[in-house]
Amino acid sequence: MKKKDEENVYIGDEFTEEEEDLKGNQEVNELEGLYDLMIPPGVPESLIVELVEEFDLEPVTRLTNVEIIEVDQREILVLRGDLETVNEAHDYMVKRMREISDGGFKSPWVDD
Repeated sequence: MKKKDEENVYIGDEFTEEEEDLKGNQEVNELEGLYDLMIPPGVPESLIVELVEEFDLEPVTRLTNVEIIEVDQREILVLRGDLETVNEAHDYMVKRMREISDGGFKSPWVDD
């Protein structure tokens, strides 16, 4: 279950931030309706560039809890966009990672 603190609100996989105006009313800022696609470690840089260019996503970092041995807060790379675009980018990323793991990947930076 995702936790809510004073600065952030988690709605499903949607990440929004709230700000208070001078009268004390809370207003949801411009992140409403945007979703984050977390990029796991090991994803090639060339694939991240493909995702950003192909799906017009915004690369940003996000502070989140990561459990390796202990739960530590770390900055991770996410690609931010609307739900439909993020879902399409996720499917594309999984497909391309399968191709890479099956040996169908050739780095654009390495000559034969």
